[in-house]
Amino acid sequence: MAVATGNSFASRFGVHIAVLVFVVIWTIPTLGILVSSLRDKDQIIASGWWNSFASSSQTEAGRLPAASTQVEKDGKFVLQGNIFGDGAKRAISAFGVKAAAPTQYPAGTSADLGDGVTLRLNAHGSFVMASPKAFEGDRGQRVYYASSAPPKFTTDNYQTVLFSEGIGRSFMNSLTVTIPATVIPILIAAFAAYALAWMRFPGRALLIAVVIGLLVVPLQMSLIPLLKLYNGVGTFFGVPSKTYLGIWLAHTGFGLPFAIYLLRSYIAGLPREIMESARIDGASDFEIFVKIVLPLSFPVLASFAIFQFLWVWNDLLVAMVFLGTAPDQIVLTAKLNALLGSRGGNWEILTTSAFITIIVPLIVFFSLQRYFVRGLLAGSVKGG
Repeated sequence: MAVATGNSFASRFGVHIAVLVFVVIWTIPTLGILVSSLRDKDQIIASGWWNSFASSSQTEAGRLPAASTQVEKDGKFVLQGNIFGDGAKRAISAFGVKAAAPTQYPAGTSADLGDGVTLRLNAHGSFVMASPKAFEGDRGQRVYYASSAPPKFTTDNYQTVLFSEGIGRSFMNSLTVTIPATVIPILIAAFAAYALAWMRFPGRALLIAVVIGLLVVPLQMSLIPLLKLYNGVGTFFGVPSKTYLGIWLAHTGFGLPFAIYLLRSYIAGLPREIMESARIDGASDFEIFVKIVLPLSFPVLASFAIFQFLWVWNDLLVAMVFLGTAPDQIVLTAKLNALLGSRGGNWEILTTSAFITIIVPLIVFFSLQRYFVRGLLAGSVKGG
């Protein structure tokens, strides 16, 4: 008995460790995307997201004022002011006047630029540039400096992405595709699953075999034939083939085999006594389905809704084939793919767009997750 208890404890401990590892593996990249989406461009380039709560060191360039602002003091011509014209509070550690040596001089020291010209740049950004001869030209001296910037978080990236990059419109397009493409197969599969589980009719076993066989058919094999069918129907009726209705039907067809299989396994495990009692009381199959089967099958319906919603929301291939790329049709994944090609160096745009993409699936999963395991175990226990 002691050995069995020890083995049970070791098994539970191993399961907990495995779950913890998977949670960490999933959480760390998600946290990195969230933190990066709230940082500005300069800090993303300067340091990783794990250093976002510490000051970051950056090498920047600035330009001193034009010669017209010089004043004469003690026989020398002087330019003075603050390199941080935007009022930012940063600490300068070193500076230089050449791109090849941007940190040649420590902050607070006087740099000899030749011909008697000196430049002193202090840690808080103030500078004094002196010359025995008057400065000339409309462009001031270019200065490079290494500064330490405090952590900075902003929501400007989300405003840019949602209102300037077209992500907001694509977000609504994805919802327009995903919600009907989730609801329609659930409605159809629920009726079909009840019929295959509790109704007797010729060819029922063959239909079940066909449904199971369709589970192993690769989606890619049916894309081109189905698209040709859509184009032919659109040409025959004189209407565009790449419409929301077309992609709803496509996702419905691709999701139905798994939906029918999952729902039938659950519905077939419901207590037979309930069905027989309802029939004795004169209930029809439709009344049994609506008043008894649907309420008892909510866990498995929620489980499939999670699967279907996540699959359709994250889909790119089917959306590119069956839907256009116009602004009023392009879905979020396609828009994000386009941004990756045109804004591949703008990590603040890409991380913000990626986090917007995963917000809705997270909400759907966590709101329905209590039914998830119950639905996955459909039919394993008598009575669901």
